[in-house]
Amino acid sequence: MKALVYRGPRDIAYETMKDPELHDPRDAIIKVDKCAICGSDLHIYHGETFSEDTGYCVGHEAVGEVVEIGRGVHQLKVGDKVMISAAVGCGECRACLAGVVNRCEHNAAGCYGLSAKLQGCQAEAVRVPAADFNAQKIPDGVSLDQALMMTDALATAWFGARNADIQRGATVAVVGLGPIGLLAAEAAFIMGAARVFGIDLVEERRAAGRAIGLETPDPQDARAIIQEATNGRMCDSVIEAVGHSATIKASLGLTGRRGTVSVIGVNQDRSFDFPMAKAFAMGITFRIGTCSVPEEWPQLIPLIQSGRLKPEKYITHTLPLSDGARAYDIFDKRTDGAMKMVFDLTL
Repeated sequence: MKALVYRGPRDIAYETMKDPELHDPRDAIIKVDKCAICGSDLHIYHGETFSEDTGYCVGHEAVGEVVEIGRGVHQLKVGDKVMISAAVGCGECRACLAGVVNRCEHNAAGCYGLSAKLQGCQAEAVRVPAADFNAQKIPDGVSLDQALMMTDALATAWFGARNADIQRGATVAVVGLGPIGLLAAEAAFIMGAARVFGIDLVEERRAAGRAIGLETPDPQDARAIIQEATNGRMCDSVIEAVGHSATIKASLGLTGRRGTVSVIGVNQDRSFDFPMAKAFAMGITFRIGTCSVPEEWPQLIPLIQSGRLKPEKYITHTLPLSDGARAYDIFDKRTDGAMKMVFDLTL
């Protein structure tokens, strides 16, 4: 099969790999119809990898068709169109049975395409372990593009907003207006926020924020502007969707008394100068971590089916998989209005 393979920093190659095979009776093989680049894939692209491996297939967002199942797969059948959760669990441990896939006690790899332990989804086919648990048939009324956004981006955005303790009438700030940040802002409104500020250095992304009702202050003066706009109260909830220590620090600075900061941007720094005294005095709640993707699907599916959420609108580029190197370059440089890059394997 053809796949996008990590060879080193800024070196994503379109290569031939061995076709995936069943390793366990609960595995399934999925022929990929569409897959996408996630912002966290840029960590790998930049050489900020999650392992020392090279030569593995990247990517963790995909939808496709079941083409082979093990004898232990009972919820899926050959021919089903499925969405694959970016978070991978064994489906049997206490954490998985509680729905907290990202705390799986047994899996060697909790996500596709981070190392050679579990090959990625930016390929013509992918092996899905514990397939009854890690893949779900795409519901009626949900398109392939919408399902693709649910495999990680939309689920993470919803998780980030949920973790931010948003109350009806709240003032919220979202730091980072990529697809996940914009979707988190939409989630904030759905959860009852009265006012949402969107902060990003890129004007095109601020414009996208304004299109969904965000107030987008000058990012260089955002704190002062928000302080004045809220009469000094600052924000009840702040969602950080970048993953840099500087933006996490800025998010803490936007938070008011007894406010909550929810960090969903991937951060690999080994240390952080946390303002402990300030957080203690103000009673700030700070949450950070990855999303247990299937845990969010029951809330998201009806919102998509009803038309209240349309995550596919943030897909700006659709290309063949053979254009993988060019797609990563465009996405990395944020050229041509790049927001969400999708590979359509039917092209």
